[in-house]
Amino acid sequence: MQRLSWPVALCWIAVALDGFDLVVLGAVIPTLSVTGALGFTDASLTTASTIGLVGVGIGAVAIGPLTDRFGRRLSLISSIALFSVLTIAIAFAQTTTQFTALRFLAGLGLGACLPTALAYMSEHAPAGRGGSAVTRMMTGYHVGAVITALLALWVIDAFGWESMFVIGGVAGLLTLPVMWAKLPESETYLRRTAQKPPRSTEVVRGRYLRISLGLWVASFMGLLLVYGLNTWLPKIMGEAGYSITAGTTLLLVLNVGAVIGLLVAGVISDSRGNKPTVLLWFGLAAVFLVLLSIKLEHELLVYAAVLLTGIFVFSAQVLVYAFVGHLYPPEIRGTALGAAAGIGRVGAIVGPSLGGALVTAGIAYPWGFYAFAVAALLAVLALATVPAHVSSEPLVPEPA
Repeated sequence: MQRLSWPVALCWIAVALDGFDLVVLGAVIPTLSVTGALGFTDASLTTASTIGLVGVGIGAVAIGPLTDRFGRRLSLISSIALFSVLTIAIAFAQTTTQFTALRFLAGLGLGACLPTALAYMSEHAPAGRGGSAVTRMMTGYHVGAVITALLALWVIDAFGWESMFVIGGVAGLLTLPVMWAKLPESETYLRRTAQKPPRSTEVVRGRYLRISLGLWVASFMGLLLVYGLNTWLPKIMGEAGYSITAGTTLLLVLNVGAVIGLLVAGVISDSRGNKPTVLLWFGLAAVFLVLLSIKLEHELLVYAAVLLTGIFVFSAQVLVYAFVGHLYPPEIRGTALGAAAGIGRVGAIVGPSLGGALVTAGIAYPWGFYAFAVAALLAVLALATVPAHVSSEPLVPEPA
């Protein structure tokens, strides 16, 4: 068990860097908007945010075949190096175009981190503990987001918005020598890819085509919920008549629920199975999202409903990743996780856009919650088509 400590810690840090990215642009946007730094307007800030997410999605999809070919260790180290250097470069951008381009390029490296770390952890976990290993690792995502938000409260005023990108990039660079020294290659990957590796297109061929489609829809819907709620929950609750302060506090409660859900979901998934757990989690997410559409008079009930929503919504998405790791063999697991994460990032763009459209139309409350509940139910339907298990026999490589 001692042998697992360094890989677990380093993969957790890699995911925490993803959590940094979730928050950092939102943290600096108010300053960039008010000051007009680099010539930014609200419209160009929206463009920069969207382009950055596009880069993350492309990076997630592109890294899959590379990590299956060259290994988890080199892929993870390279992606963190790319993200870190380019994130520091953002601090020195002179125009909005440079800022946006660097944000896109940094996103390529950052997007590659998550599926590689997921593939590594799903293979490095003890037998029967893949679900809890992945969900525990993903707590780093939310811890990284919270730390970044807290740093932004005093760092931006004291040192300027540029300092946030320097901090994030330097944090990534500092992990590189430790990763190089302490992160071994996945033994499961080495054993199963000693033969000529199959083509990455196996993910969308034969028995895996239906599986991939179901998981992609679920991943899309899962990140639509995560990013949609993180972006618009305070605003929607405000339209419901709750105070702005209450709405912001509820966002914190939502993310506390996320961490609780991650710690609980993996244990249940390992004991009860991936498929029944992820189906239950998305189903309960839909129930509690509908419950939020009801104006609750007692404050304690409101906080409890939001906490439960966070428990099920956020960990449901991570259970999809654990399910991917369970169903695909090591020789194409990186490709499968990259595709699921990349398509999920499209949902991360659609979620805030959907919420924004409903807010603009003046119907975010209660229809925003209904729309998000439908997304959760669509994930349930998609996952219902996916088998609980697939034959563990290794894929036979195609002849040259």
